[in-house]
Amino acid sequence: MTKRTLTIRADAPSAAPRPESWTPSPERAERLKERARTLRRELSEAETALWDKLSGSRLGGIKFSRKAVVGSVIVDFACPSRWVVVSLSGAQANAELDALQDRKLTEAGIRVLRFTDDEVLTDIDRVTKEIATLVHTPFDRPGRPAPQRRPRV
Repeated sequence: MTKRTLTIRADAPSAAPRPESWTPSPERAERLKERARTLRRELSEAETALWDKLSGSRLGGIKFSRKAVVGSVIVDFACPSRWVVVSLSGAQANAELDALQDRKLTEAGIRVLRFTDDEVLTDIDRVTKEIATLVHTPFDRPGRPAPQRRPRV
């Protein structure tokens, strides 16, 4: 019997390209985290105003994160326990990119709320009320079947 070992050759063909998926590559994930850190230091006026209402579990004891990485997207605010993200669209918003991100998040089972900066700055009470309504609405957690209850014998 011949002993076989696994070797890695420098001239070996590279691995097949990865299919596009929800989870980014480790390199991209690290870049996304760095970008999110930078964005946390550069909040817009509307983001700062909304963060004042959401931070510190002020919205009914629900915890939010700002500039969070969710899959391959950086969202303005995320509530992981309720599978909710809140995005703000500024003056330079790209409608196609926003729609693509919303679709990707929704397909993953995440509930998305999108507001304009003007909505937040002019009527922040209505915005926070909409967010509170959604996070307190019951939902089925994606990827998990409902528990089956067996009758007692």
